[in-house]
Amino acid sequence: MVAPLETKPELVIERVFDAPRQLVWHAWTDPQQMLKWGGPRSHPIVHGEGEFKVGGEWRACLRSVETGEDLWQGGVYREIKPPEKLVHTFHWEDDDGKPENEMLLELTFEEQSPKKTKLTLKQTEFRSVEQRDGHRGGWSSALDRLEEFLATGKVISEGKA
Repeated sequence: MVAPLETKPELVIERVFDAPRQLVWHAWTDPQQMLKWGGPRSHPIVHGEGEFKVGGEWRACLRSVETGEDLWQGGVYREIKPPEKLVHTFHWEDDDGKPENEMLLELTFEEQSPKKTKLTLKQTEFRSVEQRDGHRGGWSSALDRLEEFLATGKVISEGKA
């Protein structure tokens, strides 16, 4: 008898936004715009940097609104296909700034109509169901913030393409 392959938990979230695909893409890929909505409500992004190209590294800092504690994350861009698909690695950094548990994040931006965009977020390589569920809460909160930002009409359509 062959033992079943062990599969690691994965996360898939789909969200439809009332905004054109190009605007959703720019809100996600322009660091200045991401500072306005990125991160969950409890840990908004306060700093972002990187080289937006395949093989380029990115890094961001989330800060707890409750304690002021900084949480650093980063990764490497693997695929950039404007305005359809973005794939990059994702890891949290330990206290010494070293990466922990590299995961993969794949985002697809699908035009539903000229004014609606379906975003599919897929994250894989979690260590545990608990880790996945924690990310589900964080991403859900961040996507709520993105939806609110898009509704303001302040997204700039120029930026990273």
